[in-house]
Amino acid sequence: MSLTSTRGDRGRRRRGARRFNRRDRIVLGVLLGLAILIDLFIVWGPTLASIGLSFTNYDGVSDIGWVGLDNYKTAFTEYPQFWPAVRHNLMWLGFLGLVATPFGLFLAVLIDRGVRFSRFYQSAIYLPVVLSLAIVGFIAQLVFSRDQGALNALLGRQDNPIDWIGDPDINIWMVMIAAAWRHTGYVMILYLAGLKAVDASLKEAAAIDGANERQTFFRVVFPTLRPVNIIVMVITVIEALRAFDIVYAINRGRNGLELLSVLVTDNIIGEASRIGFGSAIAVVLLVLSLGFVVTYLVQELRGEKNR
Repeated sequence: MSLTSTRGDRGRRRRGARRFNRRDRIVLGVLLGLAILIDLFIVWGPTLASIGLSFTNYDGVSDIGWVGLDNYKTAFTEYPQFWPAVRHNLMWLGFLGLVATPFGLFLAVLIDRGVRFSRFYQSAIYLPVVLSLAIVGFIAQLVFSRDQGALNALLGRQDNPIDWIGDPDINIWMVMIAAAWRHTGYVMILYLAGLKAVDASLKEAAAIDGANERQTFFRVVFPTLRPVNIIVMVITVIEALRAFDIVYAINRGRNGLELLSVLVTDNIIGEASRIGFGSAIAVVLLVLSLGFVVTYLVQELRGEKNR
């Protein structure tokens, strides 16, 4: 056997799949097992517990009593805050998905093109992301306050101020703008990372074929951002349907700012302590979240398969 052949065999063996010994399998099993146990304990355990409690009248003190679908029936037909909260959550989702997310993509495209001071813009737009929504809520109070708010001062409405937060007809829109301020920076960073990963040769080939910048983006660049689109969509749904702290910091989620997450909190840890009823609302919120995410993912997987 020649020296070259021997070296080739050794190289193939080195490049082949590594065989795990008993110690490696134990370490992998422990690490994966811990991750799975933590996920079951923190995520799926409370989720299954909430689903089970939603069919009971449990109040945290007395014995658990089975009531079937009564909690859901009460929420749908007798609880006045329920449907406004559902409407506000869907409005929140639509605003983030149709306004904030496209605007974040637009900013990412501008910065990716290398405009002057792009580093400064990137940092300034991303800065709100490091703030919690509760802090954003306090900032919104400073901006939209009726008597001392910056917006009324800017508009010159000190003598006849607009109650941006106290008016239930407009306060939900003001709060959504504040939430979108934070969400836009997050989306911009995700799309900016995706744009940096696009092969430059694809743009060059499109330019050679005579495509303008708009056609190149929508027909060449944007389709390659499919993985980022999925991530952004899931994050948008989660951010919209779990929104809580910003409205709670403003007025405890009342007077036009009702959200499902606030109703869950008020019923489970509020004075009423209706854990079973609050769990039913939490299950509705879970179904809404999974419905949007699963539907989108199924459509994306079908589109990928057809390709």
